[in-house]
Amino acid sequence: MNKGQKLLKKAKKIIPGGNQLFSKRAELFLPELWPTYYKRAKGCEIWDMENNKYFDFAGMGVTTAILGYADKDVNQAVTKAINNASMGTLNSYEEVDLAEELLNIHKWADQVKFARTGGEACSIAIRIARAATQKEKVLFCGYHGWHDWYLSTNINSNSLDTQLLSGLKAKGIPRGLKNTAIPFEYNNLNSFKKKVNKYKNNIAAIMMEPVRSTLPKKGFLEFIQKTAKKIGAVFIIDEITSGFRENLGGIHLKYKIKPDMAVLSKAMSNGYPSSAIIGTRDVMDEAQDSFISSCMWTERIGFVSALATIKKFKRLSLQKKLIDHGQRIKKGWSQISKSTDVDISIAGIDPIPQFNFKKNHLEKSTYLNQEMLKRGYLTNTRLGTTYAYNSNIINGYLDNLYEVFNQIKDFEKKNIKLPLKGKVRHETFKRLV
Repeated sequence: MNKGQKLLKKAKKIIPGGNQLFSKRAELFLPELWPTYYKRAKGCEIWDMENNKYFDFAGMGVTTAILGYADKDVNQAVTKAINNASMGTLNSYEEVDLAEELLNIHKWADQVKFARTGGEACSIAIRIARAATQKEKVLFCGYHGWHDWYLSTNINSNSLDTQLLSGLKAKGIPRGLKNTAIPFEYNNLNSFKKKVNKYKNNIAAIMMEPVRSTLPKKGFLEFIQKTAKKIGAVFIIDEITSGFRENLGGIHLKYKIKPDMAVLSKAMSNGYPSSAIIGTRDVMDEAQDSFISSCMWTERIGFVSALATIKKFKRLSLQKKLIDHGQRIKKGWSQISKSTDVDISIAGIDPIPQFNFKKNHLEKSTYLNQEMLKRGYLTNTRLGTTYAYNSNIINGYLDNLYEVFNQIKDFEKKNIKLPLKGKVRHETFKRLV
């Protein structure tokens, strides 16, 4: 048992679930063998508790480290902020600077509120929307965090199974929130229309991710925007995952969509805690009549890291590089699949590509992670590209991936079960013992 697994065994006794984020659970990658903890990281390389070095093709900090780990320019700005005190009785002036920067990028918006995480930012957006409309129901499409308003969808149902995570329980959520949040299917206008017709007189907000694993059908986003305006609902775009990857700001700008509100986080600050809720004045002003306040939202590092990251986005034309890397990886996956005759399906926007094995996905992806780990790569079947990648690093990843795919095909031909050294990875939310 490696040091990371030993520490995880201890953690599970004193930390419910073993850690703070479902997406970082070792069981989702390689149960009983995943390194789990890191000592340091730089660029796209990460070192575990035993100082083994890996190239990170497993998500780059759950897609946050868009510039790469420990980026020099962002870290210098953060270090300066710390040295000048990251918290004070007075406010950080960088808060205003960042608000102006975001409004310059998003010309449709007039005001900004800040938080630290994506999930809480989504909850703030829903609170403001309800305050602005004096209505209650929320229609949504996508994953929007762990808070009560979202998980209430699963009171006496499994409706969230079609959004991102299956197996989520509404334990601890007040029963009175039942039917206050209603999901609809992405790219399915009939699903959307049915929910609107049923609840249209009491819909406070329509929140959705503009893109997830597939692109929006022609007219899909536009129809939802038009409908929201027609029924007097606040249209909210959740850009926590998609923002700052294909373009500066949010991908809704690429599709020329003007929502009433948008939520930003993750890549905006290269992994430092920061999130933003931007919106039109008539909606955002309603935040003043609802108590929305937190001490740590005023902490300086989030503002400074976001400003430094956005500055570097502009200087490097970063998005082109992220797209190029993703296209190279997708093309490599396709070629490897064809040459080894191991069938996969490929999806996702170019900066966040993903694939699935068409047969026995969990077993094959577990074996893939196991064998790539031996070769010095943290892998998953979904990743986020980073500026820290280069052609040599990507080619090395693809070369090793080709060899592992060949191994998988050889075992298939011989009708031999894949030699896993531990359990098959989890796919859904599970309670950990």
